Amino acid sequence: MLMKTKDSMTPTDTDIGTPVSVKIRERIQASKKRFNANDNIADFIEPGELAKLLDEVESKMKGVLQSLVIDTETDHNTNNTARRVAKMYLNEVFKGRYVSAPEITEFPNAEHLNELMIVGPITVRSACSHHFCPVIGKVWIGVMPNEHTNVIGLSKYARLAEWVMGRPQIQEEAVVQLADLIQQKTQPDGLAIVMEASHYCMGWRGVKDMDSKMINSVMRGSFLKDANLRREFLALIPRQSSGQQ
Repeated sequence: MLMKTKDSMTPTDTDIGTPVSVKIRERIQASKKRFNANDNIADFIEPGELAKLLDEVESKMKGVLQSLVIDTETDHNTNNTARRVAKMYLNEVFKGRYVSAPEITEFPNAEHLNELMIVGPITVRSACSHHFCPVIGKVWIGVMPNEHTNVIGLSKYARLAEWVMGRPQIQEEAVVQLADLIQQKTQPDGLAIVMEASHYCMGWRGVKDMDSKMINSVMRGSFLKDANLRREFLALIPRQSSGQQ
C-alpha cells in the first residue's frame, strides 16, 4: 500500500480532528498578534469556520452544563441551552470579535465645517471581561472637525460603537478603542467620548448594587487643549446621573 509522507500530505489530511479554535489560534500566534477578549480576530477566520466554531462552543458549553449538574437530557428548559448560548456569544453579544468592522462611507468636508458636533446618547451593550456579566450604558461622542476631516453619517457612529462594544470589555479600554477607531476614520481636530454604564457584575453578583454607574471619558486634540471647548461639550450632554433631562 502506498503511504503518504508528511511532506505530501494535504492540509485536509493534517487538519482532520483539529478543533477549529486551535487552527484560528495558531494563525494568530504565527502572525504575532494578540487575541485578548476585546480584540477583533476576524482577519484570522476563514470562510465557513465561524459555523464550525459555533458547533465547537456548543459542545464545550454542554460540558459546562454537565459540570453544573444540570440534566439537559430531560429538562425541556435547558436541552437546547448550549446551542442558544453558543449562538448568543458568537452571533450577538461577542460578534464584534468575529466579524470585520462595518462598512463606513466617508465624505469630504466640502463645507469646511468647524463647529462642535455631538452624537448621542448611543445605547451600548457589552459584557465585562471578568465575569461575562452585562455592561449596559450610553455613549456621547463630540467631534471638532476641520477642513480635512472625513464626514460620516450619524448612524455610523452607532455602528462603530456597537462593533467595539460587542466583545468582552473593560469600560476604560472600550472607550479608548472607540476613540482610536473614530480618530482613524475621521481625522478631526478634536475628539471627546464619555461613557456612562451600569455593570451587572456589581448588580447581579458581588455587592448587588444596581444604582452605581461608572463614568469615564477620553479627550483628544482640541478637547484636551481647550478647557472652554471641553466644558461646552460636557455641559451639553444630558447624563442621567447629572440630574438633567
